[in-house]
Amino acid sequence: MENKKPYGTVLIKASHILDYLAEHPDASLQEIAKGIDMTSSTTLKILDTLSLIGYVNKNQEKNYRLGGKLVRYANKNIDQIDLVERTLPFLEKLQQTIDETIHLGILDNNEILYVNKLDPKNQTIRMSSKIGITRPLYSSAMGKAVLAHFTEEQYQQYIEKCPLIPFTEYTITNPLKLKKEIQQVKQTKIAFDDEEVEKDIFCIGTSLIHENQVVGAFSVSMPKYRLSEESKAQIIQTILQTKEEIEKTFEKN
Repeated sequence: MENKKPYGTVLIKASHILDYLAEHPDASLQEIAKGIDMTSSTTLKILDTLSLIGYVNKNQEKNYRLGGKLVRYANKNIDQIDLVERTLPFLEKLQQTIDETIHLGILDNNEILYVNKLDPKNQTIRMSSKIGITRPLYSSAMGKAVLAHFTEEQYQQYIEKCPLIPFTEYTITNPLKLKKEIQQVKQTKIAFDDEEVEKDIFCIGTSLIHENQVVGAFSVSMPKYRLSEESKAQIIQTILQTKEEIEKTFEKN
């Protein structure tokens, strides 16, 4: 097996520093350098860079510990893993009832980030989506469900920052029309993506709320030809029931 040479050795040295600080918080420069077998000058240069980007903090005694940015990253990842695990049995139950593609997503930089996907068991046509991809808020069912919880100020900032670019001929690109639809989502707790991201695909989504904060969203996606008014009503009812069951688990924390 071919051994690939690392691109940036300084990154490896930085990782050694972070590993050391994880085990030895409030360590001095000399302690860190000795602990990872590196010269003090090289260690200091890397520490200065890590401090600049918030990965390391230096106190008045000139001792170092992991920075707040790394802690936020870790907490965000923990929350994401917890949401996937917490919702999984409920989404599996939902899929057994509906047998369509189910996505779980979180808000990430004004987009919906897919953190889980359940494929249908008995359908030949499946969605091409993958865990880790993102979708715009304005054109996706999960995104609209999240937008419904934005304050007026947050919504205006979003519209100003994120242009409504069409993906299909059905994508809503008029801010007033989008706002009207979001108002409806606020009342029904259900959002739709009617071929707005991908042609011939219909999605129905809702948000997940804990202590009046959006912690995620989930949706059911399917080829539009498989959707009737009767099945649409059934899916909406089942989604809302699943939403209620999941949100009840948040209250047990």
